[in-house]
Amino acid sequence: MRFVTRLETAWSTNDSLVCIGLDPEPARFPAPLRDRPLAIFEFNKAIIDATYDLVAAYKPQFAHYAAEGAEDQLERTIAYIRERAPRVLVILDSKRGDIGSTAERYAREAFDRYGADAVTINPYLGFDSVQPFLERTDRGVIVLCRTSNPGARDFQDLQVDGRRLYQVVADKVAADWNRQGNCMLVVGATYPDELGDIRARVGDLPLLVPGVGAQGGDVAQAVSRGRTANGTGLLISSSRAVLYASGGPDFAAAARTAAADLHSSINRQR
Repeated sequence: MRFVTRLETAWSTNDSLVCIGLDPEPARFPAPLRDRPLAIFEFNKAIIDATYDLVAAYKPQFAHYAAEGAEDQLERTIAYIRERAPRVLVILDSKRGDIGSTAERYAREAFDRYGADAVTINPYLGFDSVQPFLERTDRGVIVLCRTSNPGARDFQDLQVDGRRLYQVVADKVAADWNRQGNCMLVVGATYPDELGDIRARVGDLPLLVPGVGAQGGDVAQAVSRGRTANGTGLLISSSRAVLYASGGPDFAAAARTAAADLHSSINRQR
């Protein structure tokens, strides 16, 4: 099945554009959970059980697992998502980008080892660093374009032949790299003007939009600037505001409330 079809299925399954980032920070877990051997997996499982009917995607951030030596718990988490919510997408947020031979290994890691539906990549090294990912036509390639962090302006606003660098990336992906229809762009909700500009440039190409919640991006502006004519075209991602809505034993229930509020806020704007 082509990636775009899988994405459309994910949007429609729960009438949702919500993506929850699974970025575990054991120090923020409820105290009784922190020292358990599989604390990260147990935390993720509780979040998934509480929110699986509200989301289109989950986005585990690779560094949060690798730093803890918990790659096995990442694999368990992805396997559990497959069991609990088989139509929900799994995005491996690893921001890979390297020369072709290494990129091919990174593609195997994301798609074969972890079984992700999509992976985030850095386009800085150019097409040959992206090609091994693009060849997997049933998997998504989510290219960093206008990121949500304050330092995004350091390079992404630089002028290149009359365009900003982020505009060059958006144009290149839409015109050249998306020939198999499996590309997305990362565009932060913290930059709504740029989000609207990118939507105008790339047509219906889907966008992953981080930055709502803890980073302060506005949901209404993200939807109004980034949606397509049919009210989709986006995955709006929130991590900390959902995962750590409570630090107590009610953390899963609080996460569900936060995810439901985000789901409702998005759908009111569509």
